[in-house]
Parts: sequence; C-alpha cells; structure tokens
Amino acid sequence: MLEFFRLAIINIKEKRTRSWLTLLGIFIGIASVVALIGLGDGLKLAISSQFGISSTEVLTVQAGGITGAGPPGSAVSNPLTLEDSDAIEKLDTVEYSIPRVLKTGKLEFNDRLIFGFAMTIPDGEKRDYAYEILDIGTEQGRLLKDGDTKKVVLGYNFFADKVGLDRPVNVGDRILIQDEEFEVVGITEKKGSFIFDNIVHMNEEVMLDLFDHDDSVNIIAVKAKNKDVLDKAKEDIEELLRKRRDVKVGEEDFNVQTPESILDTVNTVLSGVQIFVGMIAAISIIVGALGIVNTMLTSVLERKNQIGVMKAIGAKNSDIFFIFFFESGLMGLIGGVVGVAFGSLISYFGTKGIHDFVGTDIGVSLNLFLIFGALLGSFMVGSIAGIIPAMRAAKENPVEAIRG
Repeated sequence: MLEFFRLAIINIKEKRTRSWLTLLGIFIGIASVVALIGLGDGLKLAISSQFGISSTEVLTVQAGGITGAGPPGSAVSNPLTLEDSDAIEKLDTVEYSIPRVLKTGKLEFNDRLIFGFAMTIPDGEKRDYAYEILDIGTEQGRLLKDGDTKKVVLGYNFFADKVGLDRPVNVGDRILIQDEEFEVVGITEKKGSFIFDNIVHMNEEVMLDLFDHDDSVNIIAVKAKNKDVLDKAKEDIEELLRKRRDVKVGEEDFNVQTPESILDTVNTVLSGVQIFVGMIAAISIIVGALGIVNTMLTSVLERKNQIGVMKAIGAKNSDIFFIFFFESGLMGLIGGVVGVAFGSLISYFGTKGIHDFVGTDIGVSLNLFLIFGALLGSFMVGSIAGIIPAMRAAKENPVEAIRG
C-alpha cells in the first residue's frame, strides 16, 4: 500500500498544474463546508450569550406584531399594559410579574451624540426581583435605588468606550438623555451581551415621565413559582391574556416564551441555513469529483503504454487498479487538506470577529470532529471518483496497451 501511495505522489507531481486545477472544486467545496459550519456554530454561541436572563423559571410575555428597528414589543397594534402585568401576577402559578418598558432615545456626552435603548427598573421590592432576573452586578459604583431621580446606571460598553462617545464614561460623569442631565452612579459588569452591555438603566417613573409614556409595556418578565409549574404558568398566562384581549385559541396576538424556547427557535433557523448552504457547497464537491474522474480517465489514456509494460512484467489487474485508485484518493485528500486549512482560518477569524462585535468573551475553538470528517470525506470522494478510471486501467489488454 505504501508503494501505491508513493507512485500516486510521483504521478501527481508530474502533472502538477493539471492536478491543482482538478483539486480546485474539492478545495472550494471543503473550504465552504468547514467555514460555514464553523461560522454557524460560532454565531449560535454568540446569540445564546445575548440572553441576559439567568433564571430558568422566567417567562417572557410580548405582544405580537411588527417591531421594525425599535425595541421588542413596539409598533404593535394592541400592546401589553401595566394592567396585564398586574393580572398575570395574581395567577396561582406566578411568583411575580415585572413590566419592562424600553425606549429609543438620544444620549450626549463628550460633545458626541448617539442613539440607543433605555430600560426601566421598577421601584420597591420588585427592584430586587428585576436585578435577580437580569443577574446584574456593577463594575463601578452602585445600582439604582428608590428615590434616584436624576441618576442612571449604564451598561459596560459605555465604560469600555465601545458606544461611539470617543471617551469612557465613569461613575460621577454627567450625561444628557433627551436633553436632560443625569448623573452616572454605576456601570454594570460585562455580560457579553450586545443588548445589556449597551443599555441605559433608569428608574421606572423617571423614564416614563422623560419619554411622556402611556401605560403600555414592551415586555413582561414573569417568574413562575418553581420549575415544576413552568408549563402550567405558561398555559395560565395564555388563557388569561386570551380573555383580556378577546382572542381565540390559534388567533393569539401575543406570545409567551422561555429563554430556552427562544434560543431553540433561533438555533433551528440557523441549523436550517447551515444545511441549505452545506447543500450548495456539496455541489462544488460533486463538480470537483467529476473533475477527478475526467483527469483520471485522461491519465489512463496517456499512460496506456506504462500500464502495458507493468502488466507484461507481472503486475496484476488489482495492482493497476490500486495505483489509480490511490492516486485519485490522494488528490481528493490533498484538496481536502488545503480546503480544511482555508476553511478553518475563515471560521476562526470570522467567529472571532462576530464575538468581538457583540462583545462576548466566549473562546474561539476549532471543531476537530468536523476537520477529521472533512478530511475523511475528501479522501472518500476522491477514491470513489477514481473507481471507474481505475477499473478501466485494470482491464487494459497489455499487448494493445503497449502498441497504443
């Protein structure tokens, strides 16, 4: 077998230009598969890190509709209200319900103007519940407390100078929000979430007055009494809101979800995209396999005299078959090695770029199982593509081959 591989390497080197052109299809296909699957896995991890809710007993209630580029639950025809939140909290399966309002506004600091999201923090005992759900800590200063009227807490990226203000914001600095001055009393710890690391926290009454807001809410965070009643709490909330919003089963203009169910939906979509793109990349691999078949058939015709000589001095049909079989398999493997190298580089730096953009601290790693599978697959594609040419070479009549 080692001798067959040695001969295959010699023959590939003799036709170097033709060999590389033949390997181009395999190279592009394998590189595409490795890069796209790797990027898809990295994107899944980046998205999963954006769910800044630590509790598994939390349900998210949101009105249905088109949100456009605004905050979740905005621009809907029938928004949720504070009364909906109060009604949900009275359910037997619910421990507490926290309405959350998100607003898009302008923020000025260091003679720079940016636009972003502000989020309400409730007063009283619900404040502690909100901090528990969001799992918020401080990098600098403190969190908001009852009675803070002209004070705000900012996400970590304001401190890290990643929001476009050309200068870090620290505790004690003063900023303008909607043309009104506020003191920064705290910077939250980095959560690795594009949303929570860029958001402004404001006390509920202060923010509602600032934005002249009505009683509608964007999201209602609901904590079930325990994990065992999570599904029952979801059913109770859905039944309650159907009655309050006068809609039938199957016609709901709202949704009730857990962070896990939202993440599962996103992952399902991303997996579907990966499969679709993988099928497109497979076409390139098929084209590459056909190129190997064509090259090997041409090689058989060019080396008929060589085949005849080898048979005349005692080479068996199986020997001739394996010479061409291993040659085509080696061509596929070489294309796979180069494709895996390029695909892994694209996947690594692409995933690193995604994580840097969203601010996650997830380490970038290579999928060794994917790499091994790609290499094995490229060798098998090349080997299978070489079966017909190898069989044709093995069946050559030695006398006619030498004459040819």
